[in-house]
Amino acid sequence: MAGGNQTSILEFLLWGLSEQPEQQHILFLLFLCMYVVTVTGNLLIVLAIGTDARLHTPMYFFLASLSCADILFTSTTVPKALVNIQTQSRSISYAGCLVQLYFFLTFGDMDIFLLATMAYDRYVAICHPLHYKIVMSRQRCTLLVTACWVLTSLVAMTHTFLIFRLSFCSKKIIPDFFCDLGPLMKVSCSDTQVNELVLLFLGGAVILIPFILILVSYIHIVSAILRVPSAQGRHKAFSTCGSHLAVVALFFGTVIRAYLCPSSSSSNSIEEDTAAAVMYTVVTPLLNPFIYSLRNKDMKCALARCLRGKVFFSLGQ
Repeated sequence: MAGGNQTSILEFLLWGLSEQPEQQHILFLLFLCMYVVTVTGNLLIVLAIGTDARLHTPMYFFLASLSCADILFTSTTVPKALVNIQTQSRSISYAGCLVQLYFFLTFGDMDIFLLATMAYDRYVAICHPLHYKIVMSRQRCTLLVTACWVLTSLVAMTHTFLIFRLSFCSKKIIPDFFCDLGPLMKVSCSDTQVNELVLLFLGGAVILIPFILILVSYIHIVSAILRVPSAQGRHKAFSTCGSHLAVVALFFGTVIRAYLCPSSSSSNSIEEDTAAAVMYTVVTPLLNPFIYSLRNKDMKCALARCLRGKVFFSLGQ
């Protein structure tokens, strides 16, 4: 930021989830329930996988990593939105906004990379089963997840630094319920051309390359499933793949809508952008535990054993 602009703004105002006062109480209860279910569901997955040695495989290692990322991703935005609704305050400090932006981008991109990694894992398992243990060794799985964390941190750092360079002098209402790249660029009073180009090319690569990899992986998976002689086996595999692809389509569809499709500053556009943001920040992390785990027999058994263990432990106190 230019020297004269650094003290020109100390806080932003968030547009929020809705401008209708009568909807605030309902929205608070709805988002509180979704947040509690999201955190509880994903935390149970992490605990079940961590305590059951039978689930110490690459697929469940990536699933546990996705659950951790989902908890952090949702916790970056929803608690602040709930506090703002409860206190009837829409303010967020300038420093708090940048911190929220950095962690939101880090955990959001981590979700994207992990979904691609999980699709690749399933591709190797189904299309190259004889080479699966060699290709997806423990060292390689750890390296993949570590590389994802490093890449997402670098991408988030780049975007956050470019936002830090901007000045915000007058219009301070961010048209969203959290600090994000597009809304922050809209309220900046300096030239955002560099930010827009980086968002288009770097952001586009971060979103579209994993999305294409997921599609290619599932095309090969579907092709392999069609060669399965058992009709029951094909139906079960298509059911699982269909639910996975539904979550991928919902997540990537709303992310592409938010970051790669420009929108105006009209009230209807803000409401549409907010609805899209709710889909990929709240709804998708909420659905992931149900889609990836509760349809899985091994996962359901591990969750049951985990819950029984907690009940017996509490009864023994």
